[in-house]
Amino acid sequence: MTEADFIAALRRMPLHPGARHLIDDSAVIDAGPLVVTTDTLVEGVHFLPDDPPGDVAWKLVATNLSDLAAKGALVEGVLLNYPLGDSAWDCAFLDGLSAVLTRFDARLIGGDTVSKCGPRTLTLTAFGRDAPAPSRDGAKAGDGLWVTGTIGDAGLGLTIARTGHGPLALRETYRRPVPRLTEGRALGPVVHAMMDVSDGLLIDASRMARASGLAVSIAIDAIPLSDEARAFGGDDRAARLAAATAGDDYELLFALPPNTAPPVAATRVGYFSAGEGLTLYDSTGPIPLPPCLGFEHDPTR
Repeated sequence: MTEADFIAALRRMPLHPGARHLIDDSAVIDAGPLVVTTDTLVEGVHFLPDDPPGDVAWKLVATNLSDLAAKGALVEGVLLNYPLGDSAWDCAFLDGLSAVLTRFDARLIGGDTVSKCGPRTLTLTAFGRDAPAPSRDGAKAGDGLWVTGTIGDAGLGLTIARTGHGPLALRETYRRPVPRLTEGRALGPVVHAMMDVSDGLLIDASRMARASGLAVSIAIDAIPLSDEARAFGGDDRAARLAAATAGDDYELLFALPPNTAPPVAATRVGYFSAGEGLTLYDSTGPIPLPPCLGFEHDPTR
């Protein structure tokens, strides 16, 4: 697929008015204050080489929209940087891109194309508007720590994608996450702090606590697991620690004042207090921290 072919296909996507039909090198956005986020997916790091291209496109967009959800933003549009390579892969990617843009009412603003060299490296930048934009540093001592949805499905889904064995619903959660845009809009005006769970519940909660200058305690037995996760991965302490450190959940993690109920379905998993660091506990008492709290990039690997 040539660059001209690829751009012609992009013109059939939902386009932002500022994209000017993708005939220019720049776009024009008139939407007031904007929330901007960008993410890069690298083949072999963030997705498997044999993951379906359409699913990779979905995940690329959805992970960025999850960041907008954590700011309570409406989606304004996205920019795509794409490495042209195998035509069949490119065509399948475009199909997935069209599906995810349509599903979440996201419009393409523009981007750039290059020739593929080495592992596929895909970058998307997303723009949001009308955002209350809570930060991760606003938690207060006494606040409860809450999370939407369930935790650990995507971690199990990655295992299933690698091995080919296990419930397809869990694999789908890994490949096609759903950003919590509606929940983010409801939570944005009322939370003290909020972020999405991308690298793992434990490590992301630690980051929120550190940014807020507080300690955080998490009840492992309160972490919400799906029925599919319990059936496939178990429900003991080891399974819950694995779920809490796996990442790729793209749920919303947020701090609310004590005795305050969230306006969306969510589970209270812990609390913030004066001090620093992360502690874990369950009904039996304190639990030692696992050696790894979640995903971190290691440039030496």
